[in-house]
Amino acid sequence: MAGPQSVSLVLLIPLLLPLGPNRCAVAQRCPQACVCDNPRRHVACRHQNLTEVPTAIPELTQRLDLQGNVLQEIPPAAFRDLPHLTHLDLRHCQVGLVAEGAFRGLGRLLLLNLASNRLRALPQEALDGLGSLQRLELAGNMLEELRPGTFGALGAVTTLNLAHNALVYLPAMAFQGLVRARWLQLSHNALSVLAPEALAGLPALRRLSLHHNELQALPGAALSQARGLACLELGHNPFTYMGEEDELALPGLRELRLDHGALQALDARAFARCPRLHTLDLRGNQLDALPPLQGLGQLRRLRLQGNPLWCGCRARPLLEWLARARVRSDGACWGPRLLRGEALDALRPSDLRCPGPGAEEEEAEELKATRPRTPDGAPGEEAGAAGPCPRSCVCVPESRHSSCEGRGLQAVPRGFPNDTQLLDLRRNRFPVVPQAAFPGLGRLVSLHLQHCGLTELEAGALAGLDSLVYLYLSDNRLSGLSAAALEGAPRLGYLYLERNHFVRVPGAALLALPSLFSLHLQDNALDHLAPGDLAGGRALRWLYLSGNRLARVSPGALGPARELEQLHLDRNRLGEVPTEALEGLPALLELQLSGNPLRALRDGAFRPVGRSLQHLFLNSSGLEQISPGAFSGLGPRLRSLHLQKNQLRTLPALPGLSELELVDLSGNPFHCDCQLLPLHK
Repeated sequence: MAGPQSVSLVLLIPLLLPLGPNRCAVAQRCPQACVCDNPRRHVACRHQNLTEVPTAIPELTQRLDLQGNVLQEIPPAAFRDLPHLTHLDLRHCQVGLVAEGAFRGLGRLLLLNLASNRLRALPQEALDGLGSLQRLELAGNMLEELRPGTFGALGAVTTLNLAHNALVYLPAMAFQGLVRARWLQLSHNALSVLAPEALAGLPALRRLSLHHNELQALPGAALSQARGLACLELGHNPFTYMGEEDELALPGLRELRLDHGALQALDARAFARCPRLHTLDLRGNQLDALPPLQGLGQLRRLRLQGNPLWCGCRARPLLEWLARARVRSDGACWGPRLLRGEALDALRPSDLRCPGPGAEEEEAEELKATRPRTPDGAPGEEAGAAGPCPRSCVCVPESRHSSCEGRGLQAVPRGFPNDTQLLDLRRNRFPVVPQAAFPGLGRLVSLHLQHCGLTELEAGALAGLDSLVYLYLSDNRLSGLSAAALEGAPRLGYLYLERNHFVRVPGAALLALPSLFSLHLQDNALDHLAPGDLAGGRALRWLYLSGNRLARVSPGALGPARELEQLHLDRNRLGEVPTEALEGLPALLELQLSGNPLRALRDGAFRPVGRSLQHLFLNSSGLEQISPGAFSGLGPRLRSLHLQKNQLRTLPALPGLSELELVDLSGNPFHCDCQLLPLHK
C-alpha cells in the first residue's frame, strides 16, 4: 500500500523550487507563463490559457506539462525545438486536431498524454516520429473510429489507453504495429462489433480491458487473435449467453471478468479452450444455474456473488464439481425458501435433497414462480423464427442487432426479428413511445432512443421487455416518467436520461425498476433533491446528477440508496457540502463536487463517508478557505484529493490521510511562506 512518502503533489512547483538567489537563476530562461525547474529539466505551463506551444522553452527540457490550456490544435512539428523531451502532458487542452507530423522530432519521448481533449479522429501520420514512445494516453476524447495504420509507427508502446471514447466498431488490423503492447484499454466506449482480425498483430498483449461496452455476443474469434492474453476484462456488457460456439480460445488466459452483465445461461464448455484459467468472475449476472465447467483443470476461484442462484436438486452437480476440482466460490442461494441466503461454499451436495419422485418438477414450479423466466435461445431450446426487418431498417442476424438510426421515422416501427438484442432508433422524430411499442422483443437487451424529440412514454411502453438491461433516452424533451411507463422491464440496470427537461428526479418511476444499477440525469434542470426522490433506488450504485441547478440536497434524500458507490454532484449550485445528506451511505467510494460555488469547507464536512471514500473532487469550486478540520474523519481509504483551480492561498496539513497517492493543487494562487511549511513536510 502506498505510504505518505509516495504522495504526488501535482504542480506545487513554487513550493518545491529553491528559494533565494538561485531561484532567479533557475527561472531566467523560462517563458513568462511557465515555471521551470532547470536542474530537473522540467517545465510546467499549466492552466495559462495558452493558445499555442510557448517558445523559448529550454532546449534540454525533458518533461513538459501544458495541461489545462486552450491549444485546440497541434500543428506539424510543434515540438521540433525540444528533441530531448521524454514526457509530454497535453491533457485538458481542448485539442480537436492533431496534424500529420505533429510530434516529429520527438524520438526520445516515452509518455504522451492527450487524454480529456476533443479528438474525433487521428490522421494516418499524426503519431509519426515517436519510435521510443512507451505509453500513449487517449482516454476521454470523442474518437468514433480507428483507422488501420494509425499506430503503425509505435513499435515500442507497451500501454495504449482509449477508454471513455465513442468507439462503436473495431476494424481489422486496428492496432497493427503495436508489437510490444502489453495492455490495451478500450473500456467505457460503445463497442458492439469487433472485426475477426481486429486484434491481430498484438503478440505481446497480456491485458485487454473491454468492460463497459455494448457487446451483445462474445466476439470469440476476434479475442482469440490475442493468444498471449493473461487477463481479459469483459464486465458490464449485455451478454445473455455464452457457449462453445463462441470459439473463445486463449491458451494462456488466467483471469476472465464477466461481472455485471446480463448472463442468463452458460454452456459447460464455454471456456474449454482456456485451459489455464485460474479466476472466473461472474458476479452480478442473472444466472440461476451453472453446469460443471469442462476443460478448466487450473480453475481455482469462481466468483458468483449477486446471481439469483437456485440451490435445488439441479445444483448438486455444480457443488460436487466445485469440491472435486477444489474451486473456491462465493455467492448465496436465492432459493428454495429453506436455503435462501445460504453461502454456496458452505453447502454440501447432501444438503440439496430431492425427496421422492416429482421433486424436480416441484422445484421447477417454485423456481418459475419466484424468478423471471430465462429467455429462449440457448442451445437445446427451440428458438422462434426471426421475423422480417422493417422497411428503412437494417437487421444483422449474426450480431442480433437492428438499426433504424437517422431514417426520419415518425413512429416506432414494428416487425423486428424476435431474437433482436440491440435496437437502435436514434435520431428519428417520434414524440411519443406508445403502449406495447416493442412486441415480440423479449430478448432485447439494449434500446437506443436518443435524439428522437421524445416528450412521453405511455403506460406500458416497455411491456414485454423482460431482458432489457440498457435504456438510452438521452437528448430528448422528457420532463417526467411514470412507473407505468417503465413496467415490463424488471431487469433494467442502466437508465440514461441526460439532457432532457427534468426538474425533479422521477422517483415514482424508479419503483418499477428493482434492478436499477446506474441512473444518469446529467444536464437537466433539477434544483432540489428531496426525501423520497430516490425511494425506488435501493439497488443504485452509480448516481450522476452533474450539470443541473441543484442548490440543496436535503437530509435523507440519498438515504434509500445505501449501496451507492459513485455520486456525481459536480457543476451544480451547491453553496456548501451537503454533509447531512451523506449520512447513511456506507459504500460511497467517489464523490464529485467540482464546479460548485463552495468557497469554504467547514470542519467534518465529509465525516459521514470517511470510512469508505476513496476519491474526492473539489476542483474549480471557488474555494478560498479550508478549515483545519475539514478533512477530519476521512481516511484511511482516501487515495486521491482534487483541489486544483481554486483560490487557495494556503492549506492546512493533511496528517490523517495516510494512504493518499495523489493531491492535485495546481491552479491555486498559493502564497509560499511559512504557513505552507507543514503541508510541504
